[in-house]
Amino acid sequence: MNPKFQNAIKGVAQNCPPVWFMRQAGRYHQHYQKLRKENSFMDLCKNPKLAAEVALGPIEDFDFDISILFSDLLFPLEVMGMGLDYQPGPVLEWHLTGAQDLKKLKTGPETVEQLMFQKEACQLTRKLLPENKSFIGFVGGPWTLFSYAVAGSHESKLKVKEQLPIFPSFCEILMPLLKQNIQLQLDGGVEAVMVLDTSAGDLDPHIYNNLIVPIIKDLSASFPKQLGYYTKNTNYDHIKDLMVDENLAGIGVDHRWDMAQVLDQSNGFVQGNFDQQLLFMDSSSFEKTMMTYLETMAKLSPEQRKGWVCGLGHGVLPKTPEAHVKLFVQRVREVFGE
Repeated sequence: MNPKFQNAIKGVAQNCPPVWFMRQAGRYHQHYQKLRKENSFMDLCKNPKLAAEVALGPIEDFDFDISILFSDLLFPLEVMGMGLDYQPGPVLEWHLTGAQDLKKLKTGPETVEQLMFQKEACQLTRKLLPENKSFIGFVGGPWTLFSYAVAGSHESKLKVKEQLPIFPSFCEILMPLLKQNIQLQLDGGVEAVMVLDTSAGDLDPHIYNNLIVPIIKDLSASFPKQLGYYTKNTNYDHIKDLMVDENLAGIGVDHRWDMAQVLDQSNGFVQGNFDQQLLFMDSSSFEKTMMTYLETMAKLSPEQRKGWVCGLGHGVLPKTPEAHVKLFVQRVREVFGE
């Protein structure tokens, strides 16, 4: 386990934060690209040896403090009977068009059994990771999974919101499987599981608080201090109750938030929130912008920074310069010390 990440979870003040980027094992990375040329994306996810190799790549090349399970958030939809292929993006065999389609979703013991490749990947990744690195898992958030189930994407907002009335019924079917999915990753050796609900922030705060927050609180109550939660495009009215949820281990915020404010108001760790698009600047401009961000955070006392997991506002984008990823991690350690 990484001491810095454990301190962040426990709310222990420290000089240097742990560093973890969402999508740190992905398309921008030459290590991943080499493996992807030789294997399908599905094989990279479902073959535990390959999944572990992908997950270890950014730890070895960039020295992140935390590794994350390499997988995909849509596999629960696949085992519920919706099919799944990558061409290269995800393609489901069919989509929810109304309440009548919910009857087609599969449930039962056989569904979680089809996800056991994740547990094996967790076990192998943890075995291969250095002892001083932490390891986390992830699942898709309910609204994001619903968005894909309806529209095949989380970008088709109109189509998804047209089906808003069936979301509660969808969750009644999904949630038992999602809890089993989280448990199998914990059993596989992860220290925490991130619930990645990227598109839920697109809902207005009233709907979000009535539909999303109770579901996330139900999950966190089932796994006290073992879950983190992330969605983007939120404001305070969206996540104010989740920031102080005594059962959540922490939250992630995008670059629209003032990190000092979130750290002051949150009970758990806060992951974020340098704007991932800024890594595409020319090297000189990137370093100046990055240092301004880090120096602003360094003006806070260790007590004010406690809980901070240094990262991006969202995931590493394709074609992000690897040199800038490496430089970011190095500069964090230089600014805050080991």
